[in-house]
Amino acid sequence: MQLVLTTELLLEAYKQGLFPMAYSAGSPYIHWICPEMRGQLSIEDIHIPRRLKKTLHSDLYEVRIDTAFEEVITACAAPMPDRPETWINEPIIEAYCRLHKDGYGHSVECWKDDELVGGVYGLAIGGAFFGESMFSKKRDASKVALIHLVARLWKGGFMLLDTQFINDHLKQFGVYEMQHKDYIEQLKLAVVTEADFWLQDMEEDRVIGDYLEMREKG
Repeated sequence: MQLVLTTELLLEAYKQGLFPMAYSAGSPYIHWICPEMRGQLSIEDIHIPRRLKKTLHSDLYEVRIDTAFEEVITACAAPMPDRPETWINEPIIEAYCRLHKDGYGHSVECWKDDELVGGVYGLAIGGAFFGESMFSKKRDASKVALIHLVARLWKGGFMLLDTQFINDHLKQFGVYEMQHKDYIEQLKLAVVTEADFWLQDMEEDRVIGDYLEMREKG
């Protein structure tokens, strides 16, 4: 009998440092992961490559928030040339779509000519954001979505951006590892911190503009 990934179960698991993964996209089985070393990105000091800065200052993509969550996670679950297999199966898609409907799951999306071409999704609990996965169909689309996510977390008062693991893609942004004990200490503080992901009535251009200005001054 498979465990049902309810919103309550998932929220409690993340608060304890656990997260679910499927054995593969086609597998019905899910296992719980609690890495000894935890991947993290700095919200205030994430490394932004020079070329990406130019793209962020352009209007190459339209960035939207929480308008196509299911489409983003479905795209993340699909095989890509550089990622033939993923850990996102149907039960995980259904569970995270429920988290989105309950106000915890979020997506940052890049659009080009009304086509979804890249994005990132994750889970917000208090002042902690757990980045789950990203995808890109156009150059730098997922990277743009990631920096817009970071800008929103900074503006909203978030303390922690968890990437779970580190990989070659995240290394260009300065991803680093934290020991489990230290991670749990920061996590306990972050999840009880008030933070605002939606930033209602604030235009996306202002969110990213204020963030980039802060970075340039720093």
